[in-house]
Amino acid sequence: MTMDLVGDLLGRLDQLNAIGAALSKERDINGLLEGILIAAKNITQADGGTLYRMTEDGSALRFEIMRTNSLDIFLGGTTGRSIAFAPLQLINAEGGFNDTMVATYVAIHDRTVNVADAYTEPEFDFSGTRKFDTQTGYRSQSFLAVPLKNFEGEVIGVLQLINAMEPDTGRVVTFSEADQRLVESLASQAAIALSNRLLVNQLETLFEAFIKLINTAIDEKSPYARGRFLRVPALTMMLAEAVDAVTEGPYASFSMTERDRYELKIAGMLHDCGKIATPVHVVDKATKLQTLYDRIGLIDTRFEVLKRDAEIAMLRQQLALRTCTDPAAEAALAEQKQAAVTRIEADRAFLREVNPGQTAMTDAQLQRVREIGTQRRWTNPEGASSPFLSGDELENLSIRRGTLNPQEREIVNHHIVATNQMLEQVPWPKHLKNVPEYAGAHHERMDGTGYPKGLTRHQMSLQARMLALSDVFEALTSAKRPYRPRMKLSKALEMMVRFSKNGHIDPDLFDVFMRQGVYRRYAEQFMNPEQLDLPADTLPYVAPSPVF
Repeated sequence: MTMDLVGDLLGRLDQLNAIGAALSKERDINGLLEGILIAAKNITQADGGTLYRMTEDGSALRFEIMRTNSLDIFLGGTTGRSIAFAPLQLINAEGGFNDTMVATYVAIHDRTVNVADAYTEPEFDFSGTRKFDTQTGYRSQSFLAVPLKNFEGEVIGVLQLINAMEPDTGRVVTFSEADQRLVESLASQAAIALSNRLLVNQLETLFEAFIKLINTAIDEKSPYARGRFLRVPALTMMLAEAVDAVTEGPYASFSMTERDRYELKIAGMLHDCGKIATPVHVVDKATKLQTLYDRIGLIDTRFEVLKRDAEIAMLRQQLALRTCTDPAAEAALAEQKQAAVTRIEADRAFLREVNPGQTAMTDAQLQRVREIGTQRRWTNPEGASSPFLSGDELENLSIRRGTLNPQEREIVNHHIVATNQMLEQVPWPKHLKNVPEYAGAHHERMDGTGYPKGLTRHQMSLQARMLALSDVFEALTSAKRPYRPRMKLSKALEMMVRFSKNGHIDPDLFDVFMRQGVYRRYAEQFMNPEQLDLPADTLPYVAPSPVF
């Protein structure tokens, strides 16, 4: 062997090692497949090549990548251009092996095939190749096809190269024995890399399926929050991409890798997993008196009892007056009874009005609730005179804003504690180690008044602040809740501007959120059309960012 050949072989071995290292780092399946084929073409000086993958049911070879330099054919892989050829079936119509084509023969028999000239090769059917050559003016000559096998020795694909080119003359030659050994070695490395990537993808898919399983269980508990586990991650990723794209401002140097994006996406999907432990009657508490049912019905019953008591009292007094027959006195009794019923109906209407909690209560309204609850009396089933409202009913009807009392709000807030406890128990791999921090801080505020840890802006990662902002905006713009109607986009943005000023959300992130049109893209994709009350080119005013 001459020194030139030795040098060439050593150079190609170095190239093979470099290719193997590069393939092991590739995360994208299409990029990996493309890299395998291009690497094989380069080390053999092949003009063209095709990479096939076994279909999921193992019945055929599917075209994945096609490259032919001299014909400018670049299909499949990262090009985005699909391959129109049908898969190569491994079983023929009679039920036997369809091994007359080179690629199917290699897949069926797990053997490398090296053909010097397709036009003179008697063992295989090259009719399809000749038809292709006739249509394109090409001359397919030398072929080298190598199986790709996984850890279990199963063929998962075929790497096929066409027309080895002599470097100096460009003449088509036969693939040498050295070419064959190098491609077989590459195929072995490539199959391992591909199997690893497929296994990782399968594990990621399985992991995400389990996350969706948890989220589906939470969705089923509450029809009002349905789909939230899709919307919050989607909005978070929109915001992350927008921040990644900015070239000026405080976040100009921020960038994300694919792994960073995946980690943030998983955090978004898991941010409310603790709600699986939150009682549904608290999550969906539509009125102040709701527990497992709305207790306003009990209040209505008591008012009916009061009305009947008033009527019974009047009738008894009328009976007492019958002995003296005083029409004026009877009329006065009837008027007195009607006045009592009118007051009863007014109090009932008032309690029904404040029960939904859609507007904040005034001091006068709170005082009236207390007067009804303590000064009115009714005869309970035991025959005893009792305050009209129980202590729990009085406390709930006295909620100034919303429908949750302090104990229930603590239960709702506990979901983030439960989220942290659940996520901190997971043995996260290195590339997902920040998921608990991102997901567990989405109710923190920039001024340190959030929960559960009271973190300030500078104690939170940028990704955690992205998720916190997205969580707030999704909550404001989500579909109708039992305690409030759908919010218009303009109203939601008005509130977000206020939140950016008062230390609730990151003002610099909100500036990106607005100026990069994240709010508009999200609204068009996820919000109800009736909520979109802003023209497409509208950018609401954003005040200068305060410092927290």
